[in-house]
Amino acid sequence: MKTLVVDEQGRLSVEEIPVPAYGECQALVKMKSCGVCNGTDMKLIHGTFKNFHTYPAILGHEGVGEVVAVGDKVTSFRVGDIVLLPFLEEKVGDLTPGWGAYSEYAVVGDAAAYTRNGMGEGTEAWSEGYLAQTVIKPSDKVNPVEASMIVTFREVLSAIRRFGFKPNENVLIFGAGPVGLCFTKFAKLLGMGTVITTDIMDEKVEAALRAGADYAFNSTTCDINAEVKKLFPDGIDYVVDAVGINSLINQAMGLVKYNGKICCYGISAKLNMELDWSEAPYNWTLQFVQWPSKKEEGETHSQVMAWINQGVLKPMDFISDVFDFEHILDAFKLVEERKPCTKKIVIKYS
Repeated sequence: MKTLVVDEQGRLSVEEIPVPAYGECQALVKMKSCGVCNGTDMKLIHGTFKNFHTYPAILGHEGVGEVVAVGDKVTSFRVGDIVLLPFLEEKVGDLTPGWGAYSEYAVVGDAAAYTRNGMGEGTEAWSEGYLAQTVIKPSDKVNPVEASMIVTFREVLSAIRRFGFKPNENVLIFGAGPVGLCFTKFAKLLGMGTVITTDIMDEKVEAALRAGADYAFNSTTCDINAEVKKLFPDGIDYVVDAVGINSLINQAMGLVKYNGKICCYGISAKLNMELDWSEAPYNWTLQFVQWPSKKEEGETHSQVMAWINQGVLKPMDFISDVFDFEHILDAFKLVEERKPCTKKIVIKYS
């Protein structure tokens, strides 16, 4: 099968590797789609992903596929099921999976089968994320290309639960990329009060307003601190860094209210900074969610699918481009161009 590989110099290539083997508690999956993650994928390509140093690596983690074969002890999956989060689990020669979902085939694990056979919680297999490898029901109103967006939806919603967002409280979100737009949309769906979103591109500011932001500002053409303080002189309940720029943490110090929270999502490229809380209130919280818990991610699935099935959350609102797998290198060129109109890019398999 074909797969996407990045070397230590950040060079991408499509390589041939064997179709993965699957065990008695696993299923083999033919990939249908995989979303491009502007965070994880790009940091792996640029060599800035925290604690990942093993190259060459096989990329991709926002995958959707169809089960084509099942192990003898599998009961949670059937041939024909559409499933989320297939991965490659084994090293292939000198290639290490950076989750490996940009491949024509991958594997999912049956958490129930592992538990029944004494290989449950606490084992390596469990920690690989089997609890989040969920079946998309035939009745769900989403196709396999759109379904790749569910991975981001679930990651963001699980982070929101970790951050403790509450109805009627107010939030400022730095960044209106796919992740920032998810924070914006979900904050409104969850009944939060005022939602403010910022970006450096007018097109993305407009996208934030369409996603439900009460206010959206271009931070290159106005003073964000002044605009927020006009609305909330005493500061705002939550300030979210949805882009991974460390300087935003210090900027948030002058915006968060007494006992408010600064929320950092994902892993920034730079892993240290000097904090300056001279402008912050006396009491405040700084919380990082760098790595979504797969268990918590899976627990958000019913809520995400309810929103999709009710028509209040539309995956295609967050997707700007779909590339056939044959043109995957062109897709990554588009990511690097950082065009204002680009949102989530999805790779589609034949």
